[in-house]
Amino acid sequence: MKIAIIGATRGIGLATAKAALKDGHEVTALAREPSRMPIKHSRLRILQGDAQEANAITGLVTGQDVVCDCLGTANVTRTITMFSRCAENLSKALEREQLLIAVTGMGTGDSKGHGTWLYDHLFLPIVLRRIYADKDRQERIIKNNIARWIIVRPGFLTNGPYMGRYRALTDLQGIHGGRIARADVAGFMLNQAKSPQFIGQTPLLIY
Repeated sequence: MKIAIIGATRGIGLATAKAALKDGHEVTALAREPSRMPIKHSRLRILQGDAQEANAITGLVTGQDVVCDCLGTANVTRTITMFSRCAENLSKALEREQLLIAVTGMGTGDSKGHGTWLYDHLFLPIVLRRIYADKDRQERIIKNNIARWIIVRPGFLTNGPYMGRYRALTDLQGIHGGRIARADVAGFMLNQAKSPQFIGQTPLLIY
């Protein structure tokens, strides 16, 4: 399988690249600075480019079976548009048969209000509000303009080891917070790439 990854130099994107390569797939990664990619492999191709540029996304997705959008940022002080701009570019570049698996997070869409009290009342509305405002825009663009999509909403992320045991929830009644390792998010995304069961859905991943 040919898998393209946006945001593959760290975090969930890097974990997904490692998992896909280990499983025998061909991986194409988009990176603004290819030198920051910490792994090398004969089946790994790195394209230099910015996900906010339409030409970069078009070049990335051409010929791919699955595209994994793992774009992330640590910027919490300025207005964020990178997630929605990337989604807009993907909506114009993807063919109907291609599958997009995009990572957003707990607090987008109808998962808002299902974190812990501190997260819902302090971190999300104050610290993370710019990021999540754009993630909401990202989700709307994906849902309205892309034919085959899965939106993955991880809980609070850890750097723990791969467990292979987690919950993928679409009914959030009674859910208030929860953790998940980046390695398990990557494992879920790879499983969905191979055998998609959540097309058109927004599963929340927690242990």
